[in-house]
Amino acid sequence: MLKGYKYRIFPTDDQKDQLQRYFGVNRLVYNLGLETKTVAYTSNKKSISKYDLIKQLPELRKEFDYIKDCPSQVLQHSIINLDTAYQNFFKGKGQFPKFKNKYSKQSITFPQGFEVSFKDNTLKLPKLKEVAIDYHREFKGLPKRVTLTKTVTGKYFVSILVDTQTEKPKQKSIKTETTVGIDFGIKDLAITSDGVVYENKNFFKSQQRRLRKEQRSLARKQKGSINREKQKLKVALLQEKIRNQRTDYLHKISTELINTYDTIVLEDLAVSNMVKNHNLAKAISDMGWRQLRTMLEYKTEWEGKNLVVIGRFEPSSKVCSNCGNHKKDLKLSDRTYDCDKCGNSIDRDLNASLNIKNFGVRDNPLYANVSH
Repeated sequence: MLKGYKYRIFPTDDQKDQLQRYFGVNRLVYNLGLETKTVAYTSNKKSISKYDLIKQLPELRKEFDYIKDCPSQVLQHSIINLDTAYQNFFKGKGQFPKFKNKYSKQSITFPQGFEVSFKDNTLKLPKLKEVAIDYHREFKGLPKRVTLTKTVTGKYFVSILVDTQTEKPKQKSIKTETTVGIDFGIKDLAITSDGVVYENKNFFKSQQRRLRKEQRSLARKQKGSINREKQKLKVALLQEKIRNQRTDYLHKISTELINTYDTIVLEDLAVSNMVKNHNLAKAISDMGWRQLRTMLEYKTEWEGKNLVVIGRFEPSSKVCSNCGNHKKDLKLSDRTYDCDKCGNSIDRDLNASLNIKNFGVRDNPLYANVSH
């Protein structure tokens, strides 16, 4: 089973200079590859494979002398990443690849030739030698590849993909008593079918006034000046703080859910469409629904548990969780669900989460052969 582990690294000044050159070469190769694939497709609907692009690397090394300094495996993996992003777009799994620039997050991948040392707290990389690293937790297994990343705030991290050399846990059966339904909201981040409410921490909103102030200050700085670069870093650090707070909060929630339940049921929310509503875009983005779902996806896989995603068109809010009555005239402003048929009176979001749970186990093949 494959698992990823992320650590912070602390390269020397010389290593930073070398990494900066690698990042630049990586961008060049990626952008040239993207341009080649795009022109070929738009001109005559021709597809350029990753193997064709990799074959062009020796010619690029002759044309751009500074490319020779970068390990070949890094450049080849840049082409592989481009091809993956390109294929995902045509499969409807992502956006069309964008050209990389030096102002965004930078990354390079070493698929081989690296060496992990927990004893010395170092990571040995081709041509970079030993890089200091903070192994805050050790892993067991065979490292498959490492990806180095430099954030816009100047911090360096490495993600190590590890083959744990263990079988995936046997997938657990779906049982009503170990299943939870989750309804996402705006006022609260989520409410579970057991009545647990995860509050909306409003990480972006709490820093919005300060962020606007720093952004206005940035807009007044002269382009190309040292003061503008300093102010850009201030803005980036504040945005990074917001992201880190949100990510930490979502990790705690997802871990708590995984430890408590064997099956988690969510609605398939069209977040990309919902953020087009300018009145709700900031609030929805600040929630991190998509990020929480991603965490639940890989954590349930690690633990052999189940993540069930029901269709977004299931009428979870308008159906009585007690008797199944469909209340078509339920308004968005109605915060309590009062059933006209059985008299059930329940919080609207709790009712929705109970329905999501019921929809998730209904007709599920993992549920059918289990005694309850």
